[in-house]
Amino acid sequence: MGGDVLIIFIQYKDTLKLVSIGKSDMYSIEQLEAFVATVKTGSFSSAARNLNKAQSVVSQHVINLEIDCNSELFDRSGRYPQLTPAGKKLLPHAQVLLSQHQRLRDCAKSLDQQAISELTIGLDEGIPLQKLSNIINELEAQFPTITLEFLTASSIDIIDMIDTERAVTGIIFSELTIPTHIDFESIGSIKFDMYVASVHPLAQQICDNLANLKLHRQLLIRSRNTKSSSFQTAISPDAWYADNYYILLELALQGHGWCLLPNHIANNYVNSGQLVLLPSEFKEIGWQANVDVIQHHCYSHEPVFKQLRHSLRQLLTP
Repeated sequence: MGGDVLIIFIQYKDTLKLVSIGKSDMYSIEQLEAFVATVKTGSFSSAARNLNKAQSVVSQHVINLEIDCNSELFDRSGRYPQLTPAGKKLLPHAQVLLSQHQRLRDCAKSLDQQAISELTIGLDEGIPLQKLSNIINELEAQFPTITLEFLTASSIDIIDMIDTERAVTGIIFSELTIPTHIDFESIGSIKFDMYVASVHPLAQQICDNLANLKLHRQLLIRSRNTKSSSFQTAISPDAWYADNYYILLELALQGHGWCLLPNHIANNYVNSGQLVLLPSEFKEIGWQANVDVIQHHCYSHEPVFKQLRHSLRQLLTP
């Protein structure tokens, strides 16, 4: 087989070892965790706090990994360790392996557990939910003993709910950053546009550039922990915040500012003359926001969650 190397896993107590058959190298999960945590946090001391270990232990794990790899993974000449070319090459492989290892642990823990009896779903109120009742009926028909709980929040807050397992499934607007242990699937998109009240000064003029919007208050979605959505970016220095689109709608209707709203929420008020699309020289200033179903990966193999994902694919279909 020439230079081919066979990689196998050896489980001993709580330690998973990666063994290269044909070479003397042995890489442990602890070494890879220390390496990835150091990259993520920017220092060995921060990585140690993140992993709840002594700094000397984390540093030694990284040194041992470098010895096993026969390469320096960090340049330590500066104040903070910087990845070397070898470290940059190793990093994505280490991240994938740690993710798979966590999935293996989650699967192993679930083998002797009873079937899920309660299911909590986090919903962003900006997403149309007219078909949700039919989806729930399908789920209840297959799992008649299931207990359901529904929580409404901003998409950012729902990601936090899934991350902490307060909810197990979320329906959100896509975000650029999602924790690696959360699985997601796109099920469609929603059209957004910029709106103001018909009595607002912006409704009486044509906006020839977006810089003009800085002169007027902006209404924005923000999570309860003050994180902003990746597509709800503050343009104006004068901004008010809410954690759901119906509060933004009410603020806009009262003339408190301009905002970005899903079309299905604004349409009735546009038809009644209370809201208007922001007059602009640009023909199209709105955009489509993808809608995702997210689940913590430790639950994704369960039949009830597989069925829920399958049913939710129909949520936005005509």
